[in-house]
Amino acid sequence: MTYPPPDTLASQLAACARGDDRAFAKLYRATSPHLYAQLLRIVRQEAAAQDCLQQVYLRVWQAAGRYDASRAQPMTWLSTLARNAGIDWLRRQRPNAPDSEALIEALPSEDDIEHASDMAGQAESLNACLDELTSQQRQALELAYFEGMTHHELAQQLTAPLGTVKSWVRRGLERLKACMTRFA
Repeated sequence: MTYPPPDTLASQLAACARGDDRAFAKLYRATSPHLYAQLLRIVRQEAAAQDCLQQVYLRVWQAAGRYDASRAQPMTWLSTLARNAGIDWLRRQRPNAPDSEALIEALPSEDDIEHASDMAGQAESLNACLDELTSQQRQALELAYFEGMTHHELAQQLTAPLGTVKSWVRRGLERLKACMTRFA
């Protein structure tokens, strides 16, 4: 999921509050895929997810002035609007069904949504940083991390001297750390 940094989204929300339709269009293009996927997980119907998404952005246009950056990140606020729209849709579909409340209770909470949004941003940053590594560094780090290989096992697997493998891992980790601090 690629969406602009929180500052950009916050400024777009502020511009929406002033009636700037171009900022609204940018906000929609940047965030709608994420919110649509979230709604699809909640309502499990494409048409319903599209209808809910329309309701979310109608609400954004009407309530952008009420967004408070001190209370939530922009994507958290938008995700909360989407979650609420999805829950409202589910309640309208089965107002008296005994299992509808259990289904709604099983949906992710606002904290879960914020955590998932943060994790998606971190995963995106990590992937971008991994792309900056050399192929040897990336392969050595992936084997060490995902396969749990030691330096000796890496040297055998990659048919490279032990010192070289250690350098790939060390330099790869240093580059990852430097890159990730740029995203922080």
